[in-house]
Amino acid sequence: MIETSIRQKIDSWLSGNYDEATKAEIRELLDKNEDDALADAFYKDLEFGTGGLRGIMGAGSNRMNRYTLGMATQGLCNYLKQNFPDQQIKVAIAHDSRNNSDKFARVTADIFSANDIKVYLFEALRPTPELSFAIRHLGCQSGVVITASHNPKEYNGYKAYWNDGGQVVAPHDKNIIAEVNKITSIDDVKFEAKPENIEMVSEEVDNAYLERVQSLSISQDAIKRQQDLKVVYTPIHGTGITLVPKVLERFGFKNIHVVAEQAEPNGNFPTVVYPNPEEKEAMTLAMKKAEELDADLVLATDPDSDRVGIAVKNLKGEFVLLNGNQTGSLLINYLLQAWQKADKLTGKEYVVKTIVTTDLIKKIADSYNVKMYETLTGFKYIAAIIRELEGKETYIGGGEESYGYLAGDFVRDKDAISSCALIAEMAAVAKDNGQSLYEMMVEMYSKYGFYKEELVSITKKGMRGAEEIQQMMSEMRSNPPQTLAGSKVAVVSDYKFSTRKNLQTGEESKLDLESSNVLQYLTEDGSKISARPSGTEPKIKFYISVNEPLSSKEDFDATEQKLKQKIDQILGELKLK
Repeated sequence: MIETSIRQKIDSWLSGNYDEATKAEIRELLDKNEDDALADAFYKDLEFGTGGLRGIMGAGSNRMNRYTLGMATQGLCNYLKQNFPDQQIKVAIAHDSRNNSDKFARVTADIFSANDIKVYLFEALRPTPELSFAIRHLGCQSGVVITASHNPKEYNGYKAYWNDGGQVVAPHDKNIIAEVNKITSIDDVKFEAKPENIEMVSEEVDNAYLERVQSLSISQDAIKRQQDLKVVYTPIHGTGITLVPKVLERFGFKNIHVVAEQAEPNGNFPTVVYPNPEEKEAMTLAMKKAEELDADLVLATDPDSDRVGIAVKNLKGEFVLLNGNQTGSLLINYLLQAWQKADKLTGKEYVVKTIVTTDLIKKIADSYNVKMYETLTGFKYIAAIIRELEGKETYIGGGEESYGYLAGDFVRDKDAISSCALIAEMAAVAKDNGQSLYEMMVEMYSKYGFYKEELVSITKKGMRGAEEIQQMMSEMRSNPPQTLAGSKVAVVSDYKFSTRKNLQTGEESKLDLESSNVLQYLTEDGSKISARPSGTEPKIKFYISVNEPLSSKEDFDATEQKLKQKIDQILGELKLK
């Protein structure tokens, strides 16, 4: 039985000024008594989360379609006009390789143009970080990229950006939603394009962006000596194919092998279950090719090229995936080493990480006397720090455990294009020193401590799933564990209520971050456990981090096993396995 409020929303779509294909899709679900599917499609409106507007494509207020996208765009238009009165407003629009991304990008451009806003529309698919760059390069007040990042193929999405090139954050995100909510009918959306307000862009922006990425290179001499470094790259049917091979070539690498089966952009992602470099399965073809070629490095980018996964040879010569914490720590360590070697550290530099990302990054930054800022999950918060400190302090780099990194501040979102180039450069430097990237990582652990992390994601789909996730968070808040893996829980941080409590002393303090539904336990021995419902997927995520000193390279396997057992014990005690 469909709830009355949901039925009323369905009826409004069937009687409203929606196209016939949309109405037919709704009628078909009604005829088949697909009550759960209808409830999920209409029980709420799509909202801006940590990744903007994102959902399954189809008919309904909780689906990604020209109408939900149109209302969001009209709301953004209205808000831009309020914020930038009496000036020509300009926006940039890009899209990824997903099904309907090009159509959604065109609808978005049409609506902006109909509102007398100047549109710079990329003529073909382009990576998300290039869109971020284009906003500032073209002097825009805002921008949009049509993408669902690494979500399954049935999803699409809409990321909105502000004039600094960063994703929209508070108060703008809430204010835009308020404007969208004022639109009571799709008849309020101006769908009819004014073509004179739309300008197509491509190579000029590509070249400007690639030049800035090339300027990040620090170790050109090492690359010249190691120009034949053997790199296997896969774009996983996404936008990376447009720029990653070009930027690797610009950096000086001459031995790049693209995985042919995944080179062609394709929104069905036919060779993978999920187009996500966090998933081992998505990198199977690349790793197979790397083994055949005896490559030095494997790089894989997600569909919109803001995340990068890597594989390298371990101490036994076997290809293994590095997780996002390992790659992020290696990158920050490399950048700080290089800045110090170049005598560029003046005391005003800083790095940034998110609250669920490894604390190893803080230990590395502390050793160089470089400040580290911590933000909520979502790269838009890292961009907000960069904007806040612009002209006061110098941003070196930052990242988050979910495979997103950024060096330099000319892009204000995670950037797999520049990250691929810098990771390859880092591999060249390692090889120049007679090491693999893996050995470079072991050396880092020996110096700062062996940090091992694991992410457990539990999927709970639909309206009922969302309720179950909230119940899990409520239970963890009301009944925190006393000990984990034999160590007392010392501190509980609740980012939803902005409180941090020391369980030993009873002392409470306020957290200086905006509210976010994240709960974090810190034990006496330095283990950190975080629970967080995803802002972009129907999941609740648990982040486990443990650490031990690593006395020598020879102790690596034994120490890793000890840490793995500790993680398994924590997962068991939290009933997550």
